[in-house]
Amino acid sequence: MTSAYLRALRRLARRDHSEEEIRRALEGEGHEDGEIEETVARLRRERALDDAAFASRFARSRMAHSGLGRNRIRRDLRARGVAVRLVERGLREASREVSEPALLDRVARRYWSAHTADEPRKRLRKLWGFLLRRGFPAGLVHERLRGLWPRWSDALEGLEPLDSDDDHGRDS
Repeated sequence: MTSAYLRALRRLARRDHSEEEIRRALEGEGHEDGEIEETVARLRRERALDDAAFASRFARSRMAHSGLGRNRIRRDLRARGVAVRLVERGLREASREVSEPALLDRVARRYWSAHTADEPRKRLRKLWGFLLRRGFPAGLVHERLRGLWPRWSDALEGLEPLDSDDDHGRDS
């Protein structure tokens, strides 16, 4: 067994990684390109590395446990070197198990309850920004906040949906 392979196994024992994360780590530890590629190929054959499964698990975990929306998860997976098609497939799979609108509602209600010092219209505008930073699509944020707090929805005027990610596999 090569030292690159053993180092990669130790990393994978601690947490799930994408192929690119393993490549970067091994490169940073001074391993040669050939040894790195051999290690990645072996781990892929052994199913210890599988970017499609990684993307699905990562998306599901971040939605269910971290309260993140698809845009933030998409950026995080791309930063980990996962191919766009695998990111989108992982997001679709996660969306079948975790409803993004229901998740957004839960996160919004928790924020609303925790930030009672602001008057409602100001709180709603702050909540808008918070949810966008968490990675929820602007169109969905707009729709759900209007539905949750219709009494103050005039505070959302001028905060129209601007992102293009609203069409990426929105499942209710």
